[in-house]
Amino acid sequence: MIDISVNELVKAFELGKNILDGLSFSVNDGERVGILGHNGCGKTTLFRILVGEIGYDEGQVAIAGGKRIGLISQIPVFPEDWTAEDVLKSAQQRLEDMARRMDELTLQMESDASPALLREYDRLSEDFRRLGGYSMELDRNRVANGLQIPAAQRQQLFSSLSGGEKTRVNLARLILEDTDILLLDEPTNHLDLRATEWLEDYLLHFKGTVLAISHDRYFLDRVVQRCIEISDGKAEFYSGAYSFYVQERQRRFEEKLKKYEKDQAKIEQLTRAAEQMHLWAFMGNDKLHKRAFSMEKRIEKLQRTEKPTERKKLSVKFKEREFSGDEVLVAEGLSKSFGEKQLFHDLDLLVTGGERIALIGDNGTGKSTLVKLIMGQETPDTGYTYRGPAVRTAYLPQIIQFTVESRSALDTMLYDCRCTPQEARDRLAAFGFRGEDVFTPVGALSGGEKSRLRLCMLMGGDLNFLILDEPTNHLDIASREWMEDALSDYGETLLFVSHDRYFIEKFATRIWALDNGELTDFRGGYKEYCAWKQRQAVFAQAEKTARPKEEKKKPRVPNAEKLIGKTEREIEKLEARMADLDREAQGFASDYQKLMELEEQKAGLEEQLMVLYERLEELNG
Repeated sequence: MIDISVNELVKAFELGKNILDGLSFSVNDGERVGILGHNGCGKTTLFRILVGEIGYDEGQVAIAGGKRIGLISQIPVFPEDWTAEDVLKSAQQRLEDMARRMDELTLQMESDASPALLREYDRLSEDFRRLGGYSMELDRNRVANGLQIPAAQRQQLFSSLSGGEKTRVNLARLILEDTDILLLDEPTNHLDLRATEWLEDYLLHFKGTVLAISHDRYFLDRVVQRCIEISDGKAEFYSGAYSFYVQERQRRFEEKLKKYEKDQAKIEQLTRAAEQMHLWAFMGNDKLHKRAFSMEKRIEKLQRTEKPTERKKLSVKFKEREFSGDEVLVAEGLSKSFGEKQLFHDLDLLVTGGERIALIGDNGTGKSTLVKLIMGQETPDTGYTYRGPAVRTAYLPQIIQFTVESRSALDTMLYDCRCTPQEARDRLAAFGFRGEDVFTPVGALSGGEKSRLRLCMLMGGDLNFLILDEPTNHLDIASREWMEDALSDYGETLLFVSHDRYFIEKFATRIWALDNGELTDFRGGYKEYCAWKQRQAVFAQAEKTARPKEEKKKPRVPNAEKLIGKTEREIEKLEARMADLDREAQGFASDYQKLMELEEQKAGLEEQLMVLYERLEELNG
């Protein structure tokens, strides 16, 4: 069954310039599809059309009947007095309405036991149970915890949250709505590794349809089954995840290039032959003119084939300063707190030349603070940091600022990097600043453009210790690949904070993982670190499972036999009472209020039973 059908879709924001130009594709029920393409190709425009936020000029768009569709980048406007919890609860409004109607029916049935009322109540009761009405609060907690929305934040006014916090709450709301079709526009932008992994697991088990726009290549590889690339307003199809897309796209490019080169050779051959035919025709054989004209028509068709273009590799490289000595960075007894919150304590670190270290951890664990301590921008509570005398450090922070925001990108390069105009233009072009772009004031650049410009500036200085704080956070895939091209040839010491697992796996030879105030120092790549973590979890579980066997060797409690008998009799009584409640519930199948009361009683009895079971286990130890 087809959930989404798009046929010959055309959309223009400027007269004569179609951003979507005959786009056609379909998505089947339950598919997970990645939507790819360079920034500005129309990916977000497509999503806004699918949810009906904007119209289109030509073509057809069809969503399967009865299917609910949700867009993650679109944060609705909620009442000013709504908390984040109110926003989460709004996702379950349908269930709340059902519960309210069931209460109304219960009151009506006290004086009117008509079959129509009973049928309506039975239908609502079954739908309420099937849709998870009895576990609404549990579901809210599960999703909020998975996306790391703490209890305190859930009580804050939604309007007071940051953009990233609003995005996470809105993502949780859409998940709780149990939407049939999810449109995800950069869903991992404001999520740390743990929340991203939770979302991936959720989507892998999600029974509905998913369309995802993402610059997170690791996310795309894990979640999507196939990719649709929007290129020149049309769709290119790839029957695999991101890694397949990269290889297949390169194969198609090489195939197109071979065909283009073959066509060019044919054009040259036909041109010579046509000229010769015309020459012979002038010598008395007029029929050869017709053959020459026929050749020229073939040449005209062949000339319509455009030369395929490929992303240019970054031509500017980092200027490195040779490092001599063993110690790039030393930190001893490092601790830092803000108020009552301790970020980390007693950190001892040693970094030597040529290491590539990824600093990872949940949001708020202190990664950026640790980087600022290393840079001397923050003062530690205890301990110290030391960089070797031959170390020359360059730092790319999360929030980029420039000396004079009104200067153009070109003037900023000229003033701050002391380079020639031609060198400045060449380096800017390598990072995507071409033509009129170089005259844009730096204060008007987007976050991603500022990151690219700052990185471009860093490449001009002699350095042997490069520190990057979330370097790919605002970059599209092409810009990330440009950065990776530059770093691939950088042979000196690299320390970077990142949630981009593709980037971490490509560069890290050592992992620093911050968690609960402690730092795990793992020597190896990201995949090796993940495998090590899984082994540690298995060992911990095995140790936990083995512990009761050891406890059985403890001496038995005095009068244990009497206590065991007493506990067993109490358990039998509670189990009998629960059986009575189950039988009683069958007699109140149409009384929602009474069923809720019985469920509460059963929950209380189950808690008492768990305590008795644990006591019995101890006595038998």
